[in-house]
Amino acid sequence: MDGEDASPGTRRLLVDLDRTVADQADRHALELESLLAILRSPRVDDRSARASAIETAAAALVRLRTAADEQSRSILEPVVGAFARLRSDLRPLERFGSLEIQFVEPPSTGRALPSEVAHAGRAIVRNTILGLVDGGDAHRVRVQWDCDGLNLLVSIRDDGRGDLTVHDESLRPIAERVASLDGMLSVDATPGWGSSVEVRIPLDPPSDAEPMVNGVTLTLREQDVLRLVTAGERNQAIARQLGISSNTVKFHVSNLLRKVGASTRAELTALALSR
Repeated sequence: MDGEDASPGTRRLLVDLDRTVADQADRHALELESLLAILRSPRVDDRSARASAIETAAAALVRLRTAADEQSRSILEPVVGAFARLRSDLRPLERFGSLEIQFVEPPSTGRALPSEVAHAGRAIVRNTILGLVDGGDAHRVRVQWDCDGLNLLVSIRDDGRGDLTVHDESLRPIAERVASLDGMLSVDATPGWGSSVEVRIPLDPPSDAEPMVNGVTLTLREQDVLRLVTAGERNQAIARQLGISSNTVKFHVSNLLRKVGASTRAELTALALSR
């Protein structure tokens, strides 16, 4: 689809996207010029120049990641279109495998999904079904999406042995993905009748998410983890206090380090305490 064939709404989105890309390119060029000016300056010794360059680069990296997160959240996918992409992703399993997949379409009037939520929803379904296929005990799977205006609701039910639990290793990466989005995951299984995985993912970030440093915002769970990290708690202790797994704690700590541009827990703690 070229610009002439696009609808007015689509053309407006393309213009906004072009403007955003141009603004970001100008900002990155300015930041690189600033770095070069610091490193080339004859009035600054090597040690001071290195320290100033690191500080400038770290601040630029935080701004870049924040802008990327905001841009990702600003892109929306119609819920029906996002579900159609999921069906396309899973078509090879139906066509070339022994698994029968039943799709229950979401309502066409459902609220559009932020791209991060749509992408996560598809990944959760794909990973869950791949785990069922690897187990080899499921022949039919029912996949349903719904949207209540506030959340994406994902339901996956199989006809397998019915021994799946929320602590199953195959669900660990899925649970971490859901937790990173402040969602909820539950598993209901009946021996001999199959298992059901239910996921709820909020479409909007928490209203009380608060900035930490340089405009970076943290989810409620990230705030909980950060509070305990700054108190000197280790991952196992954090997991016990928050009722989550150690692997999920590691996931949140890694995400915190990435968000603020820190490389160690000590640096993360220092940034948090200086907020």
